[in-house]
Amino acid sequence: MKKTFHIAIDGPVAAGKGTTAKLVAQRLGFLYVDTGAMYRALALKMIRDGITLTDEPSVSAKLVETNPKVSLRVPTDEERDGRLCTVILDGEDVSWKVRTEEVSKGVSVITQYAEVRDLITPMARAISETNNVVMEGRDITSVVLPNADLKIYMEAEAMERARRRHRELLMRGEDISLETVHADLVERDERDSNREIAPLKKVPGAWILDTTGMTIDLVAEKIVERVNELRGVGLVV
Repeated sequence: MKKTFHIAIDGPVAAGKGTTAKLVAQRLGFLYVDTGAMYRALALKMIRDGITLTDEPSVSAKLVETNPKVSLRVPTDEERDGRLCTVILDGEDVSWKVRTEEVSKGVSVITQYAEVRDLITPMARAISETNNVVMEGRDITSVVLPNADLKIYMEAEAMERARRRHRELLMRGEDISLETVHADLVERDERDSNREIAPLKKVPGAWILDTTGMTIDLVAEKIVERVNELRGVGLVV
């Protein structure tokens, strides 16, 4: 009998998936799994190694050659600096290094490659086998956890998502215009939705949750209420 409970969340960039998933995990006592951060770590490694991210054969060859190790953990007391989780690449904490705009642009390119997905997907599934999880990304409901107990597609209007992303980048000290962020976001949406391997999509039975105009706390509250209804327990506070 299945004893773990899995929440799978998909959606475009800056829809609020990461912060919401982390908050939901905290309220339910579940493990938060950011698969996007795992892919970002691989993109960072390729950039550091001087690999052209649009060159799939070179990316695949480098992965085979170096066999990078990516892991996630709950931030320690010393690491509580606003991060949602701690990302470890070959023993190095790269939690903030994977959040630059350069990595953001590159990650949606390499996630189209079978070699990359074949490396990350088993890692993510293995985590869920022994844990109640809130897992978010681009293909969690369709590929990684297709039998999740609750599947959610989280979305928001493009300009609102661009404003969220822009504020985030400015807080990190990156000098970039809202117009540039919006253009990059729209381009990434198009690429993520039309890639051949594991495209971003709304799967049958998924709860379509539009976060436009909603606070993160309200979104998390709605998800926690739905989970507790499905589990037949009282509201977790």
